[in-house]
Amino acid sequence: MMNAFPPMTRIVPLLLCLSLGLGGCTLIPHYERPGAPIGARYPGGSAATGAKASSEIAWREFFADARLKKLIELALEDNRDLRVAMLNVEQSRAQYRIARAGFFPTIQAAGSYIRQGGVGNGSPVTTQWSASIGSTAYEVDFFGRVRSLNAQALEKYLATEEGRRSAQISLVAQVATQYFTLRQLAEQLQLARQTLKSVQQLYGLNKSTFDAGTTTELDLRTAEAQVLTARVNVLTYERQVAQAENQLVLLVGRPLPPQLPAARALSAGNVMSGIPAGLPSDLLQRRPDILQAEHSLKAANANIGAARAAFFPTISLTGSTGSTSMELSKLFGQNTGTWSFSPQVSVPIFTGGLTRANLDVAKITSRIEVANYEKAIQTAFREVADSLVARPIYVRQVEAQEALVNAQQRRYALAEARFRQGVDLYLNVLSAQQDLYGAQRTLIETRFESLSNHVTLYKALGGGWK
Repeated sequence: MMNAFPPMTRIVPLLLCLSLGLGGCTLIPHYERPGAPIGARYPGGSAATGAKASSEIAWREFFADARLKKLIELALEDNRDLRVAMLNVEQSRAQYRIARAGFFPTIQAAGSYIRQGGVGNGSPVTTQWSASIGSTAYEVDFFGRVRSLNAQALEKYLATEEGRRSAQISLVAQVATQYFTLRQLAEQLQLARQTLKSVQQLYGLNKSTFDAGTTTELDLRTAEAQVLTARVNVLTYERQVAQAENQLVLLVGRPLPPQLPAARALSAGNVMSGIPAGLPSDLLQRRPDILQAEHSLKAANANIGAARAAFFPTISLTGSTGSTSMELSKLFGQNTGTWSFSPQVSVPIFTGGLTRANLDVAKITSRIEVANYEKAIQTAFREVADSLVARPIYVRQVEAQEALVNAQQRRYALAEARFRQGVDLYLNVLSAQQDLYGAQRTLIETRFESLSNHVTLYKALGGGWK
């Protein structure tokens, strides 16, 4: 007599066919990308058609300072925030694989050995061996619940990946901005030390003339106060330089290597390459944070499909095939086979409004994600527009500030020469020196702000992740 149970080659393919063939429908609403609530062009910005997109300009191409490029490279390797973002991607990918596993039945094999008998004398002792393979409570996805959850998990994974790209762009911009901050403070410190040296020389001259009785104590004390003020400025910038370097170390994720390329001055040309603005519509595909918001919107849309499917019956299948025998040697012999097949249907009849409430929550969540997506677009548009408006103004502002420094330098030289010749008061020297120092400080700050604005524009246009 042939074995009575269906072989594994029949049961398993049957479950796989059901998993792939019956899960074809879905109740996910048709997705349409919301309209972009922004203008067709940036205020005062040109499209620069035919130019390479900003998001296609890798950070190694954009930055020309070798020291800065090395720092960015180290930060991309060791920054802890970026590392967490990358681990979030791995976690999200694993969650997607978990959701995808729901498409397929879980096949399990089991074996057992039982030996039993009574307590009294002469009670028979029985032995039973068994082996089986099968699937338990596999859900047939007639109404797309599993498919909807899988689509939701996929969009969440894609959103996390875009979040990682956005984190990398932010990190590149943060390192560059902090590097330029450190360079600005270092140049301010150098200027403060030069000013201290200059006022110390004038104080020495005032001290000599005071000792000779040709100047008043007021001039001497004025020069002394100028020296003390310059010392305070030097100490202030020494502290700020040390703190700025500590912040840069935090961003890089490790102590700065001693053998780094020489830094460029803020006044050096070609510190960064030019970048085209393009059209506002390009941001929808260039900015990872916008793409992240759209994937979150798609995930919420897919969740509506799962909430809708909860109104329909849930069909699950349990099936197994195996063999039992009193002797191990005959476990897979003739007439030892067993099999079972148990479909189950669960129909929601009364849930106290839970199913309807879950659907309402899913729909409201989708509307919230629409608003978040639109807000992300508007924020990106404003960031680009602000940087574009500021870019040409900073160029003219730097030029005007350089002219002011030259004028104040000439004024100070004349005032100092007249004072040394004894034909002018020290008060004029003091006023000229203070105005010159203020103009030089402002020039360094303006150059920094111009470079920082260029970095912000590069980030706002989606550059820095390649």
